[in-house]
Amino acid sequence: MYDNIQARLQKGGTILLDGALGSELVRRGVRWRKHGLLTDADRVKQLHEEYLAAGADVLRTNTFQLNPRIFLNVFRNRQHMRHIGAPGLEDLAPQLVRTSVAQARQARAQAGLEKTVAIAGVLSPLEHCFRPDLAPPPDAARREHEELARVFAEEKVDFLLLESMNTLAEAKAALAAGRAVGLPVWVSFVLGPEGELLGREPLEKAVAEMEKGGAEVVLVNCAPPEDITRALGRMKKFATRPFGGFAHIGRFSPPSWKFDFFPQFTDTEEWPPDRYAREADRWREQGARVVGGCCGTGPAHIAALRAWLGKNGAGSPRP
Repeated sequence: MYDNIQARLQKGGTILLDGALGSELVRRGVRWRKHGLLTDADRVKQLHEEYLAAGADVLRTNTFQLNPRIFLNVFRNRQHMRHIGAPGLEDLAPQLVRTSVAQARQARAQAGLEKTVAIAGVLSPLEHCFRPDLAPPPDAARREHEELARVFAEEKVDFLLLESMNTLAEAKAALAAGRAVGLPVWVSFVLGPEGELLGREPLEKAVAEMEKGGAEVVLVNCAPPEDITRALGRMKKFATRPFGGFAHIGRFSPPSWKFDFFPQFTDTEEWPPDRYAREADRWREQGARVVGGCCGTGPAHIAALRAWLGKNGAGSPRP
């Protein structure tokens, strides 16, 4: 399946990612416990189905910020978790990863799109994506990312997407982990307000390092649409491989009791689907070959992007 995506990129086509999973599930009332994969797996699959109907070429697994640390971090240490934690917490993250891949695969199969739609296994920063200061040392990052990358490889995803990476060091570690398990890897960086990585490292350096390390596509995301536009305007000057972006819309609203990942974005009405698609038109003009939606977007935004791609001849319906 990845060969199809790769061939379309080589021919100058545009690949359409899906939109947000976490923030859209929360908007629909799914409780964000274990990514909704134990209590609401059917609603996760339904959202995948809606993105397929909207025209997405790639389904991302519902695994953003899903790793063993999100459970361990609420205990003093591993021994404390074993002492008072719920049974199975140490093995829960890999279990949920497998469930997430299964939901995406089932949605794709039911739509009859096994030969045309790719599934991207999502790895993200091991700590909060908006807190680059919490990034673990490279050795630990490589080890932990590779543990999850191997699960994705065993589940036979088509490629890995390192989403919202916020420091170059962790991105390099995760890229090496993905390459070690034999999967193609795309990398996407969350941007800071100044247009560089959120960890304040230069975007140009990050792109060069990812391309050198074997990333097949480099993206920018998790920033307002205008920020993505400015970044892509720069990337067209120094990226040597396919690049692109996907923006968040609205404002991040964290929970009041702790600063942890909680995918809720408010004020998203400022960016209705037609406005989002018009901004993405500028991304394509700047050379973007991959577009999609980040937090706050939904199936209607992806449908608007598909309509825009068809109207402008920048992409065709799935082969």
